[in-house]
Amino acid sequence: MQNQLLSKYIAKHRRTDTPEFRPGDTIRVHVKIKEGDKERLQAFEGVLIARKNTGMGETITVRKISFGHGVERIFPLSARVVDHIDFVRTGKVRRAKIYYIRGLKGKAARLKERAQPARTTSK
Repeated sequence: MQNQLLSKYIAKHRRTDTPEFRPGDTIRVHVKIKEGDKERLQAFEGVLIARKNTGMGETITVRKISFGHGVERIFPLSARVVDHIDFVRTGKVRRAKIYYIRGLKGKAARLKERAQPARTTSK
């Protein structure tokens, strides 16, 4: 009984405006920042290095290099502070969690572009 209620609640409140992205992709997360009584959007653009859980508790870890230092941020996908997510570019990786990128720097930390599958048109 409880599981049905929980799944119904998750289906109702699930976020539907997030694009398809995988680890290795570069994304831009627009976060709502509240300063006093004003609210503004701040973009955090970086490589998606981890995606955890599913449903309402899903989180993503995004890493970027800011002024020569690596900065990581964990965003809950269903949180209200995340306004929207933009997909920037693909990255070709062979793992689900690319924590190894933390130890790389410079050209070694770059990821190759993932080839998009060719769309065939059938007549």
